[in-house]
Amino acid sequence: MSRKIAFTASRSDVAQKALATLTRRYGNAAQDEADVIVALGGDGHMLRTLHTTQKLRAPVYGMNCGTIGFLMNEYREDDLLERLDAAEQEEINPLSMQATRADGTIETHLAINEVSLLRQGPQAAKLSIQVDGRVRLEELVCDGALVATPAGSTAYNYSAHGPILPIGTDVLAVTAVAAFRPRRWRGALLPKTVTVRFDVLEADKRPVMADADGHSVRDVISVEVMTEARVVHSILFDPGHGLQERLIQEQFV
Repeated sequence: MSRKIAFTASRSDVAQKALATLTRRYGNAAQDEADVIVALGGDGHMLRTLHTTQKLRAPVYGMNCGTIGFLMNEYREDDLLERLDAAEQEEINPLSMQATRADGTIETHLAINEVSLLRQGPQAAKLSIQVDGRVRLEELVCDGALVATPAGSTAYNYSAHGPILPIGTDVLAVTAVAAFRPRRWRGALLPKTVTVRFDVLEADKRPVMADADGHSVRDVISVEVMTEARVVHSILFDPGHGLQERLIQEQFV
């Protein structure tokens, strides 16, 4: 099957060399005319590609020219058309972050992996957590907290000792980063339909920033996080190497 392929690459030398090689071999269509978008780089570049192409019809197939490449397939120059024809598609919804600053301004960003809150200064953050308008934790003293999707559960969430979530489960993970009080709070698993709200306590003394896949907002006083069901990201994987398999593998390393 003939496909129009649009390539996009990170700025690394390896990715740029791969872009030149693959463009010579397969051509490089405009993204709005492509049947598939091939992202060359690491997971960071894959996230940027998914965000910038979310309004296009073409799914995204990543080839790893970075380090970990959890969202990527193995880089090979040969048989790309055959690999694309055989690829399996995963569909994921991002999170929507609405962050309110101390000056009253509001920023909204989408996150495929996680929305995180982190202390800005030397003192620990103090946060309260609401779920669908009900206070569930009056005070969490910590370096930060995050809400992770299944696709992002092996990233920052896993490093913060959060759970790995299988793809296809309608669940979000709420995980503390270096919790001091309650010291043994292990986080929570919540339905993806809920709205999680963090309020920053003592914001003047203990400033906090919020981040959604690299979009940072400083001096926040509250952050609301919910699944953005209207946005669907389509990602292609080689057979037997999809997100579900990778999530299982991560738990047996």
